[in-house]
Amino acid sequence: MSTTAKPTTPARLHFDTAVVADLVDGRWAQIRREMREWMLDERFRKIEGQPYREHRARVLEQAKLLVENGLVQRAFPERLGGSDDPGGNIAGFEELVVGDPSLQIKGGVQWGLFAAAILHLGTDHHHDTFLPGAMDLTVPGCFAMTEIGHGSDVAELATTATYDPRTEEFVINTPFRGAWKDYIGNAGEHGTAAVVFAQLITGGVNHGVHAFYTPIRATKADGTTGDFLPGVQGEDDGLKGGLNGVDNGRLAFENVRIPRTNLLNRYGDVTPEGEYSSPIDSPGRRFFTMLGTLVQGRVSLGGSSVAVSKMALATAIRYGNERRQFTGADDTVETVIMDYQQHQRRLLPLLARTYAAQFTHNQLLQRFHEVFSGEFDTDSDRQDLETLAAASKPLSTWLAMEVIQTAREACGGAGYMAENKLVGLHQDMDVYTTFEGDNTVLLQLVGKRLLTDYGRSMAKMDVGGTVRYVADRAVDMTLHRTPLRRAAQSIQDWGSKARSAGELRDPEAQRELLEDRVETMIEGIATSLRGAKGASPEVGAQLFNDNQHELIEAARAHGELLQWEAFTEALARVEDPDTRQVLTWLRDLFGLVTIEKNLSWYLIHGRISTQRAATVTSYINRLLPRLRVHAADLVEAFGYTDKHIGATIGTGVEAERQAQAREYKRQQRASGNEPVTEKALRAKAKADRESKVNA
Repeated sequence: MSTTAKPTTPARLHFDTAVVADLVDGRWAQIRREMREWMLDERFRKIEGQPYREHRARVLEQAKLLVENGLVQRAFPERLGGSDDPGGNIAGFEELVVGDPSLQIKGGVQWGLFAAAILHLGTDHHHDTFLPGAMDLTVPGCFAMTEIGHGSDVAELATTATYDPRTEEFVINTPFRGAWKDYIGNAGEHGTAAVVFAQLITGGVNHGVHAFYTPIRATKADGTTGDFLPGVQGEDDGLKGGLNGVDNGRLAFENVRIPRTNLLNRYGDVTPEGEYSSPIDSPGRRFFTMLGTLVQGRVSLGGSSVAVSKMALATAIRYGNERRQFTGADDTVETVIMDYQQHQRRLLPLLARTYAAQFTHNQLLQRFHEVFSGEFDTDSDRQDLETLAAASKPLSTWLAMEVIQTAREACGGAGYMAENKLVGLHQDMDVYTTFEGDNTVLLQLVGKRLLTDYGRSMAKMDVGGTVRYVADRAVDMTLHRTPLRRAAQSIQDWGSKARSAGELRDPEAQRELLEDRVETMIEGIATSLRGAKGASPEVGAQLFNDNQHELIEAARAHGELLQWEAFTEALARVEDPDTRQVLTWLRDLFGLVTIEKNLSWYLIHGRISTQRAATVTSYINRLLPRLRVHAADLVEAFGYTDKHIGATIGTGVEAERQAQAREYKRQQRASGNEPVTEKALRAKAKADRESKVNA
């Protein structure tokens, strides 16, 4: 008599949630947790479906509560009431998204952009004169950079600030409709001042984009916002796709005069006579230095996006552990949907990517703090920070959108209910992918940096090094771009999936595959662009455009490599062997899903055999049930309770419903009154007929 073995449930290892929580929350864990607790206060909770005018008023009051409780001053100088803690400040701000993403953005506009521009682009006069009002919210402010006509092309902004030496004033003008400042937070209703980015012109010379502190509205006697000041025009952007607690609007200027001293002059100044000077001679380097001081917006958007990914996954996985659908091995008990492989395939790779994104963000936040606290603040440090932020923000914000949508679908119709937060988060987070730098444009910046570094490394090679490099690449061509390497690898793996899987588990093998893809793509692009050297601008632009997609994909691959490395670095700090094993499986899942996503590239370029390519997918499928056992632990370590998230389906109500359903069925079976199903009746009749025939 043959029997079919029942599938075994993977063993549950010890998982130290507290240790992993500390690892996830990073250096500023205590600040994060304190802010999360503040976000449990009902005064900070988002009211779903609230009319946008009421929502704006509520968020403004919430921002005032942050001031009253001393929650927004950490980044500012101690002499002005701050604590000179830029990293802790951002860590706390990212958690505002738990209460309401609109509050996180409102706070980001007021303190992360408006006040930060005064702090980082201004000097002592501006700090003493303008920062107190920005810090305590008596002066709600705008960050007036984006123009509808140029968007991400900040260097080509059309707004002008022309110096008049007779009155020692700058005259700000918006020359045409496309130069209106648009999508500006606080411009719709509340803002009374703005940091306006405009082309500084003096003595007939344009010295490029600079920042100017510019009053835009009057303040009433009761402290509320009054009308626009003379020469300032504005419009309300009105209802948006999300973040409707933020009053975005448009601004334009017609001969608006401000004192010469309102130029935020850390990187460029004008004398009373109109002479321009700067500590940075190169206009291009000066421009990027000024913009680089404002990188914290990208840092905080990436961090809050990861926080939202964690909340969405916590909701979907908790629900998936309770929701039952369809009978399987047991005809009387429906299967928990988290036990289905496809459900695991939907959620667990996203869980791995979220961990990777958080560990990368922790490194980014540490680097940000080192630069802005002055611990490590060289040009090289700032460039590295900007590149890391430009690589991290796109991956984190795109991840959030994918996680939210997948979690929504994984929760079925329940996920579409506003009370379960996922659709609201989708609306609010959507714009994160395009503001503070469009994601695609940011990845292009990363790609250009990779090309620059590649070019510098080649330029520094001596003759012997160049010869060795060419020889190495010739060997690479032989091994990778002909069938030789693929055949050798297939022979090595033939008949041994275990050997293949063992190599894929090797972190050095994963690193090599991820790293090699970046290096090969950058080398190929650099080779293609060599023809641009000495060519006409038209030819050079066309060559770059022909390689733009590949450049952006290389930058994305570089970001994924950074995430894998950050995950691996975090693993090294876990001492408990079982906990480290679970996180190692999760890291392997991240690495292998990333490789699987790009299998066509690896096959085309001979980096992997067809045998091993098949093993990638099969080993991923082996990892899923091991991690499924610990899925609840892994989201528990995020530190977001059902009260923080506020989703009804994350509170255990589904488990209660399923228990009621099972109890109802049990009682029916026990009573003997359960109706016979047509299927059972037909089966009995068939059995009776067969019995008669056999008799």
